[in-house]
Amino acid sequence: MLQVKNLSKKYHDGEEIAVEALKDISFNVQEGEMVAIMGPSGSGKSTLMHLIGCLDHPTSGKYILDGKEVTTANDKELAVIRNKRIGFVFQQFNLLSKTSVLHNVEVPLIYAGVSRKKRRDRARKLLQKVGLGHRLDHQPNEISGGQKQRVAIARALANNPSLILADEPTGNLDSKTEDQIIDILHQLHDQGHTIVLVTHSKKVGHNAERILHLLDGELIEDEVVV
Repeated sequence: MLQVKNLSKKYHDGEEIAVEALKDISFNVQEGEMVAIMGPSGSGKSTLMHLIGCLDHPTSGKYILDGKEVTTANDKELAVIRNKRIGFVFQQFNLLSKTSVLHNVEVPLIYAGVSRKKRRDRARKLLQKVGLGHRLDHQPNEISGGQKQRVAIARALANNPSLILADEPTGNLDSKTEDQIIDILHQLHDQGHTIVLVTHSKKVGHNAERILHLLDGELIEDEVVV
């Protein structure tokens, strides 16, 4: 479902000295898998997340999603892939603050050209799925951090994406709420969703089936979680 082949990313500072953020990374993620990407600060996990999420271009190598190579796609094509094939869940939630929870979940459907009635029905069902059917008209500042992350998960599911990409999805949450979000991710995984988690938390990482360990831009271990 997801293939990364010899992926590298270099950045240049003001003096044109190349900094290798990723070095010749290769791995596969099968459809329906739940995989965690872990590593210390500066290991390259954020860079890898941006490449997997089609938010940036690699310097070299290939990235294949659903059988289609996306490394050669232009910015417009990448925007379509992000909207229709990838559902994002961020640590900071990234919700629109002055609109309702329901409208926040509708946003990806608006960009996909879904009619008003269909997108409202879809958004309601997704919010019910994450236990927020009673909070449709609330704004993000009227709900808790855990509820905000549930809204973000519902939004990520809006266009029925091939891949759910979660960047530190429990990073701003207390331990009890963290457990609730992990439970929701497990439920989605059990329903057949493909999930890639980027996390520094061993607790979160060990809830995945595999952990990709990064260090200094290199993949040093592909661990199967028992």
